[in-house]
Amino acid sequence: MKFEKSNKSKKIAQKLGYLFSYLIFTTILFIILKLLNKLPDSWTYIDIAIITILIVILGNILKKILK
Repeated sequence: MKFEKSNKSKKIAQKLGYLFSYLIFTTILFIILKLLNKLPDSWTYIDIAIITILIVILGNILKKILK
């Protein structure tokens, strides 16, 4: 008897992995920029998250264009 993951569970796992990777990248970027004093005092984690989400969206647009 074979046990295979359904496509739905694979898609959910991919999206969760993508979200987890995004959060780790954003957190590391924020910490590095904060430690190097490269952020204005008024900037928060949310500002960095917005910048990284814009980079992700741009990357996805370019990926679709180049297909």
